[in-house]
Amino acid sequence: MASQPEVTVIIPNYNGKKLLENCIQTLERQTCTDFKLLVVDNGSDDGSTEVTSSLDLTMLALKENTGFCGAVNEGIRHADTPYMILLNNDTEVLPEFVEELLAAIKKSDRIFSAGAMMIDYHDRGRIDNAGDYYTAFGWAVARGKGKPLADFNRPCRVFSCCGGAVIYRTGLLREMGPFDERHFAYLEDVDMGYRAKIHGYINCYAPGARVYHVGSATTGTRYNEKKGFLAARNSMYLIYKNMPFLQLLINLPLILSGILIKSLFFLKKGFAGEYLRGIGAGITGCRGCKKVRFSWKNLGNYALIQLALWGNVIRILAGR
Repeated sequence: MASQPEVTVIIPNYNGKKLLENCIQTLERQTCTDFKLLVVDNGSDDGSTEVTSSLDLTMLALKENTGFCGAVNEGIRHADTPYMILLNNDTEVLPEFVEELLAAIKKSDRIFSAGAMMIDYHDRGRIDNAGDYYTAFGWAVARGKGKPLADFNRPCRVFSCCGGAVIYRTGLLREMGPFDERHFAYLEDVDMGYRAKIHGYINCYAPGARVYHVGSATTGTRYNEKKGFLAARNSMYLIYKNMPFLQLLINLPLILSGILIKSLFFLKKGFAGEYLRGIGAGITGCRGCKKVRFSWKNLGNYALIQLALWGNVIRILAGR
Protein backbone atom coordinates (compact mmCIF):
# COMPACT_ATOMS: atom_id res chain seq x y z
CA MET A 1 0.00 0.00 0.00
CA ALA A 2 1.34 3.40 -0.98
CA SER A 3 2.10 5.78 1.89
CA GLN A 4 0.04 8.92 2.34
CA PRO A 5 1.72 12.18 1.27
CA GLU A 6 3.08 14.28 4.14
CA VAL A 7 2.35 17.67 2.64
CA THR A 8 -0.29 19.55 0.66
CA VAL A 9 0.81 22.47 -1.53
CA ILE A 10 -1.94 25.12 -1.48
CA ILE A 11 -1.98 27.78 -4.20
CA PRO A 12 -4.54 30.61 -3.92
CA ASN A 13 -5.43 32.01 -7.35
CA TYR A 14 -7.44 34.87 -8.79
CA ASN A 15 -7.49 35.42 -12.57
CA GLY A 16 -3.92 34.22 -12.90
CA LYS A 17 -4.27 31.30 -15.31
CA LYS A 18 -0.95 31.77 -17.12
CA LEU A 19 0.95 32.34 -13.89
CA LEU A 20 -0.74 29.32 -12.31
CA GLU A 21 0.10 27.05 -15.24
CA ASN A 22 3.74 28.09 -15.10
CA CYS A 23 3.90 27.61 -11.33
CA ILE A 24 2.41 24.11 -11.54
CA GLN A 25 4.83 23.12 -14.31
CA THR A 26 7.75 23.86 -11.99
CA LEU A 27 6.09 21.84 -9.22
CA GLU A 28 5.91 18.89 -11.61
CA ARG A 29 9.74 18.85 -11.68
CA GLN A 30 10.27 18.49 -7.92
CA THR A 31 12.80 16.04 -6.46
CA CYS A 32 10.07 15.15 -3.95
CA THR A 33 6.82 14.45 -5.78
CA ASP A 34 4.99 12.77 -2.89
CA PHE A 35 2.66 15.68 -2.19
CA LYS A 36 -0.89 16.77 -2.88
CA LEU A 37 -1.66 19.93 -4.82
CA LEU A 38 -4.69 22.04 -3.96
CA VAL A 39 -5.55 25.12 -5.98
CA VAL A 40 -8.11 27.42 -4.34
CA ASP A 41 -9.58 29.63 -7.02
CA ASN A 42 -11.16 32.90 -5.89
CA GLY A 43 -13.97 33.16 -8.44
CA SER A 44 -11.77 33.66 -11.50
CA ASP A 45 -13.34 34.27 -14.91
CA ASP A 46 -10.21 33.66 -17.04
CA GLY A 47 -10.45 29.86 -17.25
CA SER A 48 -8.14 29.23 -14.28
CA THR A 49 -10.34 26.40 -13.03
CA GLU A 50 -9.63 24.45 -16.23
CA VAL A 51 -5.91 24.13 -15.44
CA THR A 52 -4.74 20.51 -15.18
CA SER A 53 -1.59 18.74 -14.03
CA SER A 54 0.10 15.35 -13.90
CA LEU A 55 0.26 15.84 -10.13
CA ASP A 56 -2.45 14.88 -7.62
CA LEU A 57 -4.34 18.13 -8.24
CA THR A 58 -7.59 19.19 -6.61
CA MET A 59 -9.24 22.39 -7.88
CA LEU A 60 -11.42 24.09 -5.28
CA ALA A 61 -13.49 26.74 -7.09
CA LEU A 62 -14.98 29.47 -4.88
CA LYS A 63 -17.89 31.53 -6.18
CA GLU A 64 -16.38 34.91 -5.32
CA ASN A 65 -13.09 36.57 -4.45
CA THR A 66 -12.60 36.01 -0.71
CA GLY A 67 -9.09 37.47 -0.73
CA PHE A 68 -5.85 35.68 0.03
CA CYS A 69 -6.92 34.91 3.61
CA GLY A 70 -10.28 33.47 2.66
CA ALA A 71 -8.76 31.24 0.00
CA VAL A 72 -6.01 30.01 2.32
CA ASN A 73 -8.50 29.21 5.08
CA GLU A 74 -10.54 27.13 2.65
CA GLY A 75 -7.35 25.31 1.74
CA ILE A 76 -6.51 24.68 5.39
CA ARG A 77 -9.98 23.22 5.98
CA HIS A 78 -9.48 20.78 3.12
CA ALA A 79 -5.86 19.78 3.89
CA ASP A 80 -5.46 16.33 5.44
CA THR A 81 -1.66 16.09 5.63
CA PRO A 82 0.66 16.81 8.61
CA TYR A 83 2.25 19.73 6.76
CA MET A 84 1.02 22.29 4.27
CA ILE A 85 2.89 24.65 1.96
CA LEU A 86 1.42 27.98 0.91
CA LEU A 87 2.64 29.09 -2.49
CA ASN A 88 1.81 32.17 -4.54
CA ASN A 89 0.71 31.55 -8.12
CA ASP A 90 3.31 34.08 -9.39
CA THR A 91 6.26 31.89 -8.45
CA GLU A 92 8.58 29.43 -10.15
CA VAL A 93 9.95 26.86 -7.73
CA LEU A 94 13.35 25.22 -8.01
CA PRO A 95 13.43 21.38 -8.00
CA GLU A 96 14.41 20.96 -4.33
CA PHE A 97 11.73 23.35 -3.02
CA VAL A 98 9.32 20.85 -1.39
CA GLU A 99 12.10 18.55 -0.18
CA GLU A 100 14.04 21.38 1.48
CA LEU A 101 10.99 22.87 3.22
CA LEU A 102 10.03 19.48 4.63
CA ALA A 103 13.57 18.90 5.89
CA ALA A 104 13.66 22.36 7.51
CA ILE A 105 10.40 22.08 9.46
CA LYS A 106 11.21 18.56 10.69
CA LYS A 107 14.34 19.75 12.52
CA SER A 108 12.35 20.57 15.67
CA ASP A 109 8.81 20.12 16.95
CA ARG A 110 8.95 23.78 18.07
CA ILE A 111 9.19 25.02 14.49
CA PHE A 112 5.85 26.45 13.41
CA SER A 113 6.87 27.62 9.95
CA ALA A 114 9.81 27.61 7.55
CA GLY A 115 10.03 30.10 4.70
CA ALA A 116 11.85 29.75 1.39
CA MET A 117 14.39 32.07 -0.18
CA MET A 118 12.24 34.19 -2.47
CA ILE A 119 14.27 35.57 -5.39
CA ASP A 120 13.37 38.55 -7.53
CA TYR A 121 11.98 37.09 -10.76
CA HIS A 122 13.29 40.00 -12.83
CA ASP A 123 16.73 40.23 -11.16
CA ARG A 124 17.68 36.69 -10.22
CA GLY A 125 20.80 37.64 -8.34
CA ARG A 126 18.74 39.60 -5.78
CA ILE A 127 16.56 38.65 -2.82
CA ASP A 128 12.85 39.39 -2.84
CA ASN A 129 12.21 38.03 0.66
CA ALA A 130 14.31 36.08 3.18
CA GLY A 131 11.81 36.18 6.03
CA ASP A 132 10.15 39.19 7.63
CA TYR A 133 11.29 41.69 10.21
CA TYR A 134 8.61 43.18 12.42
CA THR A 135 9.58 46.35 14.26
CA ALA A 136 8.56 48.64 17.10
CA PHE A 137 7.67 51.18 14.38
CA GLY A 138 4.73 48.91 13.55
CA TRP A 139 6.34 48.08 10.22
CA ALA A 140 6.80 44.69 8.63
CA VAL A 141 9.87 44.68 6.38
CA ALA A 142 10.99 42.03 3.89
CA ARG A 143 14.40 40.87 5.08
CA GLY A 144 17.13 41.15 2.46
CA LYS A 145 15.00 42.72 -0.27
CA GLY A 146 17.17 43.85 -3.19
CA LYS A 147 20.37 42.41 -1.75
CA PRO A 148 22.66 39.69 -3.22
CA LEU A 149 21.62 36.07 -2.73
CA ALA A 150 25.06 35.19 -1.36
CA ASP A 151 24.40 37.33 1.73
CA PHE A 152 21.42 35.19 2.75
CA ASN A 153 22.59 31.61 2.30
CA ARG A 154 22.47 30.65 5.97
CA PRO A 155 19.37 29.27 7.72
CA CYS A 156 18.25 31.28 10.74
CA ARG A 157 15.29 32.22 12.90
CA VAL A 158 13.09 35.05 11.64
CA PHE A 159 10.18 36.97 13.11
CA SER A 160 7.76 35.54 10.54
CA CYS A 161 7.75 33.90 7.12
CA CYS A 162 6.27 35.34 3.95
CA GLY A 163 3.05 33.53 3.05
CA GLY A 164 4.14 33.39 -0.60
CA ALA A 165 6.39 30.34 -0.11
CA VAL A 166 6.22 28.75 3.34
CA ILE A 167 5.54 25.46 5.07
CA TYR A 168 3.45 25.12 8.24
CA ARG A 169 2.56 22.32 10.62
CA THR A 170 -1.11 21.80 9.83
CA GLY A 171 -2.10 20.94 13.40
CA LEU A 172 -0.37 23.98 14.89
CA LEU A 173 -1.80 26.20 12.19
CA ARG A 174 -5.30 25.14 13.15
CA GLU A 175 -4.41 25.55 16.84
CA MET A 176 -3.23 29.13 16.25
CA GLY A 177 -6.53 29.87 14.54
CA PRO A 178 -7.28 30.63 10.89
CA PHE A 179 -5.75 33.48 8.92
CA ASP A 180 -7.64 36.63 9.83
CA GLU A 181 -10.04 37.25 6.95
CA ARG A 182 -10.52 40.84 8.08
CA HIS A 183 -7.09 41.41 6.54
CA PHE A 184 -8.30 40.21 3.12
CA ALA A 185 -4.65 40.48 2.02
CA TYR A 186 -1.32 41.82 3.41
CA LEU A 187 0.29 41.24 6.82
CA GLU A 188 -1.83 38.16 7.52
CA ASP A 189 1.36 36.06 7.44
CA VAL A 190 3.11 38.37 9.94
CA ASP A 191 0.03 38.17 12.17
CA MET A 192 0.15 34.38 12.06
CA GLY A 193 3.88 34.27 12.79
CA TYR A 194 3.41 36.75 15.66
CA ARG A 195 0.74 34.55 17.25
CA ALA A 196 3.02 31.54 17.01
CA LYS A 197 5.86 33.42 18.73
CA ILE A 198 3.55 34.48 21.59
CA HIS A 199 2.98 30.77 22.22
CA GLY A 200 6.71 30.01 22.10
CA TYR A 201 7.03 28.56 18.61
CA ILE A 202 9.78 29.27 16.09
CA ASN A 203 9.66 30.67 12.56
CA CYS A 204 12.73 30.00 10.47
CA TYR A 205 14.31 30.76 7.12
CA ALA A 206 15.28 27.81 4.88
CA PRO A 207 17.51 29.10 2.04
CA GLY A 208 17.84 25.65 0.45
CA ALA A 209 14.21 26.02 -0.70
CA ARG A 210 14.17 28.62 -3.47
CA VAL A 211 11.53 30.28 -5.63
CA TYR A 212 11.52 33.04 -8.22
CA HIS A 213 8.80 35.54 -7.34
CA VAL A 214 7.21 38.01 -9.75
CA GLY A 215 5.60 40.06 -6.97
CA SER A 216 2.42 42.18 -6.92
CA ALA A 217 0.99 40.13 -9.75
CA THR A 218 -2.56 40.51 -8.45
CA THR A 219 -2.46 44.15 -7.33
CA GLY A 220 -0.38 45.22 -10.32
CA THR A 221 2.42 47.32 -8.79
CA ARG A 222 4.52 47.34 -5.65
CA TYR A 223 2.96 50.64 -4.52
CA ASN A 224 -0.66 51.48 -5.29
CA GLU A 225 -3.69 52.94 -3.53
CA LYS A 226 -5.35 49.62 -2.71
CA LYS A 227 -2.19 48.08 -1.29
CA GLY A 228 -1.41 51.26 0.67
CA PHE A 229 -4.87 51.26 2.24
CA LEU A 230 -4.92 47.55 3.11
CA ALA A 231 -1.38 47.49 4.50
CA ALA A 232 -2.06 50.57 6.67
CA ARG A 233 -5.38 49.23 7.98
CA ASN A 234 -3.97 45.79 8.66
CA SER A 235 -0.96 47.20 10.48
CA MET A 236 -3.35 48.60 13.08
CA TYR A 237 -5.13 45.25 13.37
CA LEU A 238 -1.77 43.53 13.83
CA ILE A 239 -0.71 45.82 16.69
CA TYR A 240 -4.05 45.72 18.48
CA LYS A 241 -4.51 41.96 18.30
CA ASN A 242 -1.05 40.87 19.37
CA MET A 243 0.27 43.50 21.81
CA PRO A 244 -0.93 43.49 25.42
CA PHE A 245 -1.77 46.95 26.78
CA LEU A 246 1.59 47.50 28.51
CA GLN A 247 3.54 46.49 25.40
CA LEU A 248 1.41 48.82 23.32
CA LEU A 249 2.23 51.71 25.69
CA ILE A 250 5.95 50.90 25.54
CA ASN A 251 5.94 50.96 21.75
CA LEU A 252 3.47 53.79 21.21
CA PRO A 253 6.07 56.57 20.65
CA LEU A 254 7.82 54.54 17.95
CA ILE A 255 4.51 53.43 16.41
CA LEU A 256 3.42 57.08 16.06
CA SER A 257 6.83 57.92 14.59
CA GLY A 258 6.41 55.05 12.14
CA ILE A 259 3.02 56.36 11.00
CA LEU A 260 4.49 59.83 10.43
CA ILE A 261 7.45 58.51 8.45
CA LYS A 262 5.21 56.30 6.30
CA SER A 263 2.81 59.22 5.71
CA LEU A 264 5.67 61.29 4.33
CA PHE A 265 6.84 58.34 2.24
CA PHE A 266 3.41 57.79 0.70
CA LEU A 267 2.99 61.54 0.21
CA LYS A 268 5.93 61.36 -2.22
CA LYS A 269 4.32 58.34 -3.91
CA GLY A 270 0.98 60.15 -4.16
CA PHE A 271 -0.91 57.75 -1.86
CA ALA A 272 -0.80 59.60 1.49
CA GLY A 273 -4.58 60.00 1.54
CA GLU A 274 -5.22 56.28 1.10
CA TYR A 275 -2.54 55.42 3.64
CA LEU A 276 -4.04 57.69 6.31
CA ARG A 277 -7.54 56.49 5.47
CA GLY A 278 -6.28 52.96 6.04
CA ILE A 279 -4.82 53.93 9.43
CA GLY A 280 -8.18 55.43 10.41
CA ALA A 281 -10.10 52.39 9.21
CA GLY A 282 -7.73 50.14 11.13
CA ILE A 283 -8.12 52.06 14.39
CA THR A 284 -11.91 52.12 14.18
CA GLY A 285 -12.03 48.52 12.98
CA CYS A 286 -10.00 47.17 15.90
CA ARG A 287 -13.19 46.85 17.92
CA GLY A 288 -14.16 43.89 15.76
CA CYS A 289 -10.78 42.16 16.05
CA LYS A 290 -10.16 39.18 18.27
CA LYS A 291 -7.17 39.88 20.54
CA VAL A 292 -4.72 37.17 21.52
CA ARG A 293 -5.60 36.52 25.15
CA PHE A 294 -2.75 37.49 27.47
CA SER A 295 -1.37 34.73 29.66
CA TRP A 296 1.32 35.13 32.33
CA LYS A 297 2.88 31.84 31.21
CA ASN A 298 3.80 33.57 27.92
CA LEU A 299 5.49 36.53 29.65
CA GLY A 300 8.96 35.31 28.66
CA ASN A 301 7.84 35.02 25.05
CA TYR A 302 6.51 38.58 25.10
CA ALA A 303 9.87 39.78 26.45
CA LEU A 304 11.73 38.02 23.61
CA ILE A 305 9.30 39.49 21.09
CA GLN A 306 9.89 42.99 22.47
CA LEU A 307 13.65 42.57 22.17
CA ALA A 308 13.10 41.49 18.55
CA LEU A 309 10.93 44.56 17.86
CA TRP A 310 13.69 46.87 19.12
CA GLY A 311 16.46 44.85 17.46
CA ASN A 312 14.69 44.91 14.12
CA VAL A 313 14.43 48.72 14.27
CA ILE A 314 18.23 48.79 14.54
CA ARG A 315 18.60 46.28 11.73
CA ILE A 316 16.48 48.17 9.22
CA LEU A 317 18.03 51.53 10.14
CA ALA A 318 21.43 49.92 9.58
CA GLY A 319 20.22 48.62 6.19
CA ARG A 320 20.63 44.95 7.03
